[in-house]
Amino acid sequence: MSSINTNASAMTALQSLRMTNSAMNHTQTAIATGFRVASAKDNAAYWSIATTMRSDNKAMGTVKDALGLGAATVDVAYTALESSIDVADEIKAKLVAAREPGVDRNKIQAEITELQATLTSISSSASFSGENWLSVDSSVAGYNGTKSIVSSFTRDGAVVSIGTTDIALADIILFDANGQLGLLDKDRTAGGTTDTVVTLDISGLTDATADLTELEELIQIVDDSIQDMTDGGTALGAISARVDIQSEFISDLMDAIDRGIGQLVDADMNAESVRLQALQTQQQLGIQALSIANGNGQNILSLFR
Repeated sequence: MSSINTNASAMTALQSLRMTNSAMNHTQTAIATGFRVASAKDNAAYWSIATTMRSDNKAMGTVKDALGLGAATVDVAYTALESSIDVADEIKAKLVAAREPGVDRNKIQAEITELQATLTSISSSASFSGENWLSVDSSVAGYNGTKSIVSSFTRDGAVVSIGTTDIALADIILFDANGQLGLLDKDRTAGGTTDTVVTLDISGLTDATADLTELEELIQIVDDSIQDMTDGGTALGAISARVDIQSEFISDLMDAIDRGIGQLVDADMNAESVRLQALQTQQQLGIQALSIANGNGQNILSLFR
């Protein structure tokens, strides 16, 4: 039945054209933004997951920065500790040379004094971003012998937690203003001699048997300090390796999360391009169909001529 009040064909064609235009708008938005889920109305579940994971990824980016800061602090401490070992080796060599009868121990002590000052300077300079792990004052209120580096961010449902890597300073402190913890300034005893690496003085020693024995005991004290610093360097090396591994893991995890988010919300540009061409064709056909349907009224009018 043909009616001048209701053009069913035109209504059908118009509805089809509207659907095609809506799909085209969505496809054009996907092409323009690169997202097939750009807002909650596109897919509420995927959008929610993606938004949460993007937020977590930003937090892990901060964790990575914190690991970088911690790694830099560890590297500074390790470099200073390694240099201190070299200087202590020189002091040990000077003491061994002073063991020879007839040497001028005053001149050797002058060299040792300069080396001792170098040890103090190295320790004081081993600071990064206000953190110095080699020169401390354990008598200060609130002193904490354990340093923590932020190393992870985890989410378990709605609960988030921050993981840390702890570093014990007792193994690496070279100077303690309190005189208790420093590997170089704490009292050490070898045989009947008690002294420190940075205060020992051989200028008054002679070739007497007792003085030579004291000299040998001073060599032992320096050697013990070197061994302790070597152990501290080993601990720092292990910490540095652990921080590097954790930093690499965080980077890989961030990349994996980015890929996961992309699979949820990113648009497949190849597919969207093909879809756009198909929709453009459908749009043109819809316009033609609507034009033909609207022309039916003219056909009815011709019947009354």
